[in-house]
Amino acid sequence: MKRVHLYSVMLVVFAATVGFVIYKSKDAEKEKQATLYALQQRKGPSAQTQEWISTKSTASALLEAIKRNPADTKSSLALASLYIQESRVTGNHIYYDMAAMKYINDVLSKDAWNFTAMVYKALIYLSQHHFSEALATANVARQINPYNAFVYGILVDGNVELGNYTEAVAQCDTMMSIRPDIRSYSRVSYLREIHGDYPGAVEAMKMAVEAGAPGDEGRAWARVQLARLYENTGELKHAEMHYTIALNERPDYAYAFAGLGRIALTSKNYPKAITLYQQADSLLSDYSFKEELAEVYAASGQEEKASTLIESVIKSMSAESEQGQSDENIGHYADRELALAYLRISNYEKALYHALQEYNRRPENIDVNETLAWVYYHTSDYTKALAHLKKALRTNSKNPVLLCRAGLIFDKAGEKNKAKSTLQEALKNNPAISGSLKMEAKEALKAL
Repeated sequence: MKRVHLYSVMLVVFAATVGFVIYKSKDAEKEKQATLYALQQRKGPSAQTQEWISTKSTASALLEAIKRNPADTKSSLALASLYIQESRVTGNHIYYDMAAMKYINDVLSKDAWNFTAMVYKALIYLSQHHFSEALATANVARQINPYNAFVYGILVDGNVELGNYTEAVAQCDTMMSIRPDIRSYSRVSYLREIHGDYPGAVEAMKMAVEAGAPGDEGRAWARVQLARLYENTGELKHAEMHYTIALNERPDYAYAFAGLGRIALTSKNYPKAITLYQQADSLLSDYSFKEELAEVYAASGQEEKASTLIESVIKSMSAESEQGQSDENIGHYADRELALAYLRISNYEKALYHALQEYNRRPENIDVNETLAWVYYHTSDYTKALAHLKKALRTNSKNPVLLCRAGLIFDKAGEKNKAKSTLQEALKNNPAISGSLKMEAKEALKAL
């Protein structure tokens, strides 16, 4: 009887505990729903622009409208759109993804089939690298409105990231037929690039630049992508020119500073490269700036600085990834980025773990297969490296980094003729790629 009594007491305590947890959870959810996310202050030159003054004024008016009427879905969607754009401008994805998602979910709780809210939600999923969710949400939105170009852009991106390249091309064709603009031209360019057509990619990205307004963030982004295409084809003067123009039109554009940093690194002007990357990093939160800065430190013989910086990047990315596990509104998959970061400090076990995590999510994506092949190359598992490399090459991409890695893997896998021709193709235009990778490729080619 005592044991039965004890079980009864335990059940009562358990039920009370569960009830308390559910109560607290509901309480926390209500508190989150009631939270009004304010615009965060920008830093650097962008905080002095007329664009920022206008953005602050618009955000303030929209927040006031939502305070007065929480059911104002039009204002909620306008604020979500503003925060999505501010996320791009500042790189503060964690905060603005969470803020935008809150207002989007508020709208969807009142109108589950709201087309605009669904499109914005899919866009945030893309930002968070939740590509399957983005594609599923965009497909539902397309059923509601099959004549909207923007939703087809999300379908292009989602299919590219999941490795559905034929479908991505088809969706891009539809997007172009509805509205040829900066968004559609830039997607045409990327699809041409990953299919090995650099002249066509350059042509389309030039059209994207011309379709944008001077000073607009979208035009600056397109111009930087055009400059990167020139970097990959060894036309560094053209690349430098476009990075400089981007800064003339938008003086605080961090990605243009980083681009000029790569140009400086290529010419081994390490102090200039360091300064440019530090400028980029001070303006916008993007781990790629720190990773490329670490590469400059390593190239200039400052190995300890390079390792310390990469370790700090890994720590921050891991913390954000863990934070995302407990809140779907801010979750961000970063396993591919973590795999490459761990490779930089020769932690092959962790690199393989994260590369496989990403591969399990999207096994058909060429970039993911390239990353996994490169990790296997470093672990001397050349058979597996070759298998994933062949999947990475299936679109006939001519990206010089991919081709350098491919040539090195072919060499170790015993395919000497293929290694030689691939390395020759990779290096023929002297592209702006990592100095260590280029040197390794040159040495391998010399030995063939």
